[in-house]
Amino acid sequence: MRILFLTHAFNSLTQRLYSELTARGHRVSVEFDIADSVAEEAVALFRPDLIVAPYLRRAIPEPIWRAHVCLIVHPGIVGDRGPSALDWAIQNGGDGNREWGVTVLQAEAEMDAGPVWASETFPLRAARKASVYRLEAAEAATRTTLLAVERFAGGDFVPTPLGSIPAPRGMFRPPMRQEDRRIDWQNDPTATVLAKIRAADGFPGVADSLFGRPCHLFDVCAEAGALPGEPIATRFSDLPAGAVLARRETALLRKTSDGAVWIGHVKRPGGIKLPAAPAFAGALADVPELALASWWAPAGETWQDIRYEEEGAAGFLHFDFYNGAMSTTQCRRLQQAYEWACTRPTKVLVLMGGADLWANGIHLNTIEAAEGDGSSPADESLANIGAMDDLAEAIIRTCSHLTVAALRGNCGAGGCFLARAADLVWARDGVLLNPHYKNMGNLFGSEYWTYLLPPRVGADGARAIMQNRLPMSAAAGVALGFLDACLAADPEAFLSEVAGRAAGLAAAPDFAGQMRAKRDRRAADEAVKPLAAYRAEELAQMRRNFYGFDPSYHVARFRFVHKSPHSWTPRHLAIHRDLGWSADKPVAKGSGE
Repeated sequence: MRILFLTHAFNSLTQRLYSELTARGHRVSVEFDIADSVAEEAVALFRPDLIVAPYLRRAIPEPIWRAHVCLIVHPGIVGDRGPSALDWAIQNGGDGNREWGVTVLQAEAEMDAGPVWASETFPLRAARKASVYRLEAAEAATRTTLLAVERFAGGDFVPTPLGSIPAPRGMFRPPMRQEDRRIDWQNDPTATVLAKIRAADGFPGVADSLFGRPCHLFDVCAEAGALPGEPIATRFSDLPAGAVLARRETALLRKTSDGAVWIGHVKRPGGIKLPAAPAFAGALADVPELALASWWAPAGETWQDIRYEEEGAAGFLHFDFYNGAMSTTQCRRLQQAYEWACTRPTKVLVLMGGADLWANGIHLNTIEAAEGDGSSPADESLANIGAMDDLAEAIIRTCSHLTVAALRGNCGAGGCFLARAADLVWARDGVLLNPHYKNMGNLFGSEYWTYLLPPRVGADGARAIMQNRLPMSAAAGVALGFLDACLAADPEAFLSEVAGRAAGLAAAPDFAGQMRAKRDRRAADEAVKPLAAYRAEELAQMRRNFYGFDPSYHVARFRFVHKSPHSWTPRHLAIHRDLGWSADKPVAKGSGE
């Protein structure tokens, strides 16, 4: 079938559905929701059999939904209506029922009130909105959308009118306002503060203030040691609720009415989202540093973006960086943690990344903010790439352990090749990779991709992967040779499978032989062409991106971090706008993969 996506952006869910549907032989084209006239033109050009809206912020124009079946993917349970579905669910704890869901419904005059084509529920985890959206909601949305498309293709399915469903638990909710999110630091308990900030995470954040200056709060974490009677609470008992108690790396610890929470990121008026401590660097002179004693994972909940665990002969290094972005400082700290982990008496070292994002490469927001003191975004870009390269090189040169990158969540750009620097890369089924750099102003890319990629997929395969600006599914990554294994889709099952496989590697009778072969390959590769030569060639291209006459990278970065609205849909997504487009061309099975 020809399926047109009408969407606000090519976000993670839209990419997942795009990959799944194209893998099933459907011809999918994408049009960003810029204006009614643009959407109507896209429909006229593509002549779709079906329209799917994976991610919209406004209603589909009436002329479109009256003439075509339009399936809306709504992140809410059956009967839930309104644009703040996940926000209300997370803030209210599912209204006492720790369950939420996704509903695929048909667009009609009243938003989110059309007949239901498919629905599914899932346990509502206490987590950031963006994390729930990327994991549970994305998995449920994928299954329900595929089912709805299959039902539509069958031609005999009749969707269920919402009014005929007996006592649906969902209800209409208005858009959540900042007044609904407001934190009363003197009276709100820690659980309430956590729920409010988590419900606003990603967008729009909670309007508040720090050090007497307005800002929006994001990225919150409880501090287990701040319960009444515990050392941190006792230490700061004389400070009022709402006060900043301490800092740790890039996060700030703030007192609540009955404990404390860590604030990881903030957005100042007119600014961009940044790590909290650097954003208020000038106000931290009297704020004590509450450093952790080691890289080991703590027993209780606290803010720790890099943590290490062991299970038998395998070590597991977690680095849960917000949105998967890795700043220069974070790369340096992760390299320190990695090199320390390599001194442990283990055989296998597994790089776990974060729970819902593995890594997305350089930190574009901190780069954008790099002005003054003789620095610039170009200088910080180069420094950040240099730190990424140092980390990737440390992994490539590791001769003490077998290394594994275990991708629980999506991975992009330099993060893909940081993972590929490991000996083995295992991905959870459902994970998407975007190994190309081109969408960020035609960046050439580094992290030793010119060394790591061609031996696995061939020179032609490497060119195809780096030129293709579409997402790669885990299954496609294995088929192409980019990944070594696609494991269980369920996150808990994936973790169990990773632990079992790592233990199996460590216990293998030929482990010593594998390590000798690894050292021999590295020595042979170095003799043919040193890593330093690959790095120099890549960075020569990157310097042109950062300092050359073509400003494409800087323009793309600015638009990305400032969330500039789209003016058009990229042509590699909107195939109906290709000059040679014809709706009469046959569908190529597996196209897009």
